[in-house]
Amino acid sequence: LARSYKMVVEQSKNVLYVGGLVESVAEETLHAAFIPFGDISQVNLPKDSEKKNRGFAFIEFDDENDAEEACFNMNGAELFGRFLRVSVAKPESQDSAKPVWSADSWFQNLQQGDLVENQQEKRPPLAPTTTSTK
Repeated sequence: LARSYKMVVEQSKNVLYVGGLVESVAEETLHAAFIPFGDISQVNLPKDSEKKNRGFAFIEFDDENDAEEACFNMNGAELFGRFLRVSVAKPESQDSAKPVWSADSWFQNLQQGDLVENQQEKRPPLAPTTTSTK
């Protein structure tokens, strides 16, 4: 299934993820808020089945330095009473829609106990708990 909001996000750093948006925000509003930092190629505001925005957007700048400047200045900024979360967009991984247990190896590791052992090795040791009596 192709998603209507999918943008081509490669290893480029000129596409920003903008989260924390209210339902009423429009592409034009985002364009106006981010244009002071540089030329914008595209604003993509994904919609759900009811045509409401999903609370995040992707903004593609022509220049990577402009995107970096926008990210630095707009992360934490307020828009319509909400604080924005702005970061460089990450490319969608091939397996992003698959749960971890969809791979046969996950079940094999679980059966062999490797998963539990590996998790314990990666965790920092627990600090001993002390109980005080008053």
